[in-house]
Amino acid sequence: MAELDVDLVTTDRTIWAGKARLVVAPAADGEIGVLAGHTPLLSVLKPGTIRVRLAEGGSVEADIEGGFISVDSNRLTAVVDGATLRTGSVTEAH
Repeated sequence: MAELDVDLVTTDRTIWAGKARLVVAPAADGEIGVLAGHTPLLSVLKPGTIRVRLAEGGSVEADIEGGFISVDSNRLTAVVDGATLRTGSVTEAH
């Protein structure tokens, strides 16, 4: 299955980086889902939760304070004002 290279970053650190099958983010005009092969995209993010379905199974969730998301050539970068990985949000596939 096709994958996305994902970087979730603030201005001073990387919150999470890895391979994903799906990313769902709180865009300013509603939630947006991104799969590999998505058309290029630039969108403002509002405060909420970014959910990442990992390529090898499992998931990651992070609460964000807003920012923006960029998608191009199977690379998704979310630059956020602040983010906290949810405790226990990195789950393994069973």
